[in-house]
Amino acid sequence: MARTPRETEEPKPYPYEMLRDFGNQVAEKYGLVFTLPDDLRDIYLKFGIDLARGNGDGTWRLPVPARFVIDRQGIIRAAEADPDYTRRPEPARTVEALEKLRLA
Repeated sequence: MARTPRETEEPKPYPYEMLRDFGNQVAEKYGLVFTLPDDLRDIYLKFGIDLARGNGDGTWRLPVPARFVIDRQGIIRAAEADPDYTRRPEPARTVEALEKLRLA
């Protein structure tokens, strides 16, 4: 499976675990994957972005932008997902949720 340079970089050390979902396998299990429509595929290709090649599986699928903060007991403490990629979860809210866990 081909990976983008961003995916193949070694992750920076964090004081918490972070999921790297190669192939959208986990996102698929939670229904957080969508297939790019044909008109957007053409636009991506005009910009030199071959998502099917980058995905390594021939698909034009992307994950829904989402963040989940899960504590050590497996309880979801914060969750945000929106299929509109222009409305990303605010990073400060994620940091706030992590801080609450750290102080608990």
